[in-house]
Amino acid sequence: MEIIDRIPVELSVEHILGLLHMDKSGKYVRDVQELIDLVQPIVRPKVIYDVCYVENKDGDSLDIGGVRFTSRVLRVNLDRVERVFPYIATCGTEVESIDIPGDDLMKKFMLDTIKQVALGAAIRHFQGYIEEKYRTGQMSSMNPGSLEDWPLSEQKQLFSLFGNVEELIGVRLTSTFLMIPIKSVSGIYFPTEVKFESCQLCPRERCPGRKARYDENLKKKYFSEQR
Repeated sequence: MEIIDRIPVELSVEHILGLLHMDKSGKYVRDVQELIDLVQPIVRPKVIYDVCYVENKDGDSLDIGGVRFTSRVLRVNLDRVERVFPYIATCGTEVESIDIPGDDLMKKFMLDTIKQVALGAAIRHFQGYIEEKYRTGQMSSMNPGSLEDWPLSEQKQLFSLFGNVEELIGVRLTSTFLMIPIKSVSGIYFPTEVKFESCQLCPRERCPGRKARYDENLKKKYFSEQR
């Protein structure tokens, strides 16, 4: 198990305004700059990960690091995989300490976007790190809650791989299996010959986070045969 916490985060007014779809010379430039000035000195995104082995593949379940997970898609994706990289990434508790007045909804939205940039930096850094360190080749990821087939409740099993995650990197699970800080993500990276995105199996339209088109034929391939 390893914690990565020296992760560079580049914040610029132009980039944040672009993500917010705001005029880059408009009235919100000063507000974004003020937030960046608050965040940049303290932001410290973190990733905790481990190297685990896949065993006891059976039906729609499998063991990862000795913990049982249930998901047909995950099990099919790991049919020929022996080593995986469970992880939890977060924007960090430091930036959570920034207090925005409750009625300033726009500024809260701006800060959330900056936190998302920090989380994105952590994920990219982590992926590059393990690809270089372990010579994995092409990688894909699955996240609890991204598909009905792998519900959010399986966060509990994933967190159990690491022990006291809150003590280690400041992330805790709520009673409904959401993560605090909210700008956190958990999942399992695995090597794959064909790039996989959970979006390919999700028919939900108008999803702002969609990374790939829904593929009905691919979904049938996962669920039509018992392997």
